[in-house]
Amino acid sequence: MAKATRETVASKARKSAPKARTGAGKPAAASRRAPTSAVPFTRTVRDLRQIVAAWRKAGQSVGLVPTMGALHDGHLELVRIAKRRCDRAVVSIFVNPAQFAPNEDFDTYPRTWDNDLAQLATVGCDLVWSPERLEMYPEGFDTRIEPKGAALGLETEFRPHFFSGVATVCCKLFTQVLPDIAIFGEKDYQQLCVIRQMVRDLDLPLQIVGAETIREADGLAMSSRNRYLTPDERAKAVTIHRVISSVATAAAKGQDTSAVVAAGRKRLTQAGFAKIDYLEVRDAQTLAPLEASSPREKRVLAAAWLGQTRLIDNVAV
Repeated sequence: MAKATRETVASKARKSAPKARTGAGKPAAASRRAPTSAVPFTRTVRDLRQIVAAWRKAGQSVGLVPTMGALHDGHLELVRIAKRRCDRAVVSIFVNPAQFAPNEDFDTYPRTWDNDLAQLATVGCDLVWSPERLEMYPEGFDTRIEPKGAALGLETEFRPHFFSGVATVCCKLFTQVLPDIAIFGEKDYQQLCVIRQMVRDLDLPLQIVGAETIREADGLAMSSRNRYLTPDERAKAVTIHRVISSVATAAAKGQDTSAVVAAGRKRLTQAGFAKIDYLEVRDAQTLAPLEASSPREKRVLAAAWLGQTRLIDNVAV
């Protein structure tokens, strides 16, 4: 009975909502191949809000999965979580220029529109929100969020622009979609902490859900940038997970982790990592530095370069 009722409500919502496009009108940078799925998508805030308003009128809840595309199984698991927890799942695909520095890979970041839609069709995504750049940042846009707290240190020592760009676009996504929940992977753990802090501080009316990192069979965290790795680099990449796991084991025993961190950095260098941005044990909630003897929950976080690819990873202690 409950299932039939939900199907009836969903049918009414589809009839009352504006019709989202399927397969056509891909981004200029996307593939020009014929579309491979019928997942609906929209490009304007006006249409997005009309569709979501129709769902709301039908009494349905909405989950949002923010992405930059180039989807993999880790992203798909976030969509599955959204579908389990909400009636509707929206996936945003927007390569956000505000979080890239001039010397970073904005122009070459993988854009795999057709493949993304095909994958999203397999997990029941209800709508893709994929605005053009001028829809997200129109002429005259001149506002940015500058987070502090969890945003200070670690990533910002090397990418000082990053969390301002992330916080700004996520705040916009939240006010555009107006979801009940938004799901983020724990692989980008500092980002997750920053977004939770922003939602709390600005009284934004949604819940942020963190999802466990999805890994390859050998332990490497799934990432859109893993495709940059050569076969030789891919074989070495798993070392970063092994190193942070060994640091976490030492921290869990209450040991002074300075020696094991130093050994871990050496191990990464010996494996072929050309540069290690950080390898640290931090407070799991605030990301502040802490003593090994602290009773607070801890997190081990690392970022390091293998060839031209920057890998990040983290594990709980």
